[in-house]
Amino acid sequence: MQENEDKVRAERNRTLTLNESERIKYREKLITLTAKAETEQLINRTINQDLFEVIDLLPDEFVDLMFVDPPYNLTKNFNGKTFKRMNNEQYTEWLDNWFSRIVRILKPNATVYICGDWRSSHSIYEVASKHLNIINRITWEREKGRGALNNWKNASEDIWYCAKSEDYKFYVDRVKMKRKVVAPYRTEAGMPKDWEDDSDGKFRLTFPSNLWTDLTVPFWSMPENTDHPTQKPEKLLAKVILASSDENDVVFDPFMGAGTTSVVAKKLNRRYVGIEIDETYCCLAEKRLATAVSAPSIQGYSEGVFWERNTLVEQSKSTKPPK
Repeated sequence: MQENEDKVRAERNRTLTLNESERIKYREKLITLTAKAETEQLINRTINQDLFEVIDLLPDEFVDLMFVDPPYNLTKNFNGKTFKRMNNEQYTEWLDNWFSRIVRILKPNATVYICGDWRSSHSIYEVASKHLNIINRITWEREKGRGALNNWKNASEDIWYCAKSEDYKFYVDRVKMKRKVVAPYRTEAGMPKDWEDDSDGKFRLTFPSNLWTDLTVPFWSMPENTDHPTQKPEKLLAKVILASSDENDVVFDPFMGAGTTSVVAKKLNRRYVGIEIDETYCCLAEKRLATAVSAPSIQGYSEGVFWERNTLVEQSKSTKPPK
């Protein structure tokens, strides 16, 4: 990523980069596997290898929550490595080739979230339904990019919510949304009905749905931003991790990218394991992990609740989630 390191960036640009000394420093923290690994060898580590090289070296039944953000069925460049678009049958076969082998690492009550877009979602459904119970499909608004002159702008992506068995974790009270009240109904006595009125204004806590419109895709002014082309928001991972895991659970990401899953897991007191083929992205992940303790806040999440987009004026310096 030398080209990106040499970019002249605006003064207020907060995109995370690496200099050569940082690359050397964080490279030393990465691991590679050459033999069957024990769980404790992997906990809170970043594995810098191709998933297909290490998939059979991972321990059985050590993962509580797996977040999967594979390359979508698009031709895309990831720091010089190009994933090429396939026909639908080939992409489905590619997915099943590794997914069928990775299910064994899940604990009996594990939960799995799998990301996709409109092209890849049907393949994900076909593969996931062979190996897991599909519980729901989440659609989130990806409000970024320009429109198209001859088509509807692609502004949403899917996340398939699955579980290994009928016994799985889901904590609805941890992922409620704080929404502004548009029509503040009151009781006959004049008291707020199902809403509160405080220094933040009029709001109510609402149950989370499978339509997420409160996320902001990382961009240049956000401290979590990197040059990874498909980076997910920390807020998205916080929803997933808080809803479907407990403190000290193991959160696993087989296509880690620049480390958002591991970083948010650390901020929320979970253990993590990530696999990523690109060394630069691995080092960026380690740099982010190094600051996760001193800067534990997650944009859009504060005092145990998620806020609608652009409604949290002051981000808390510390985020203490419910257990």
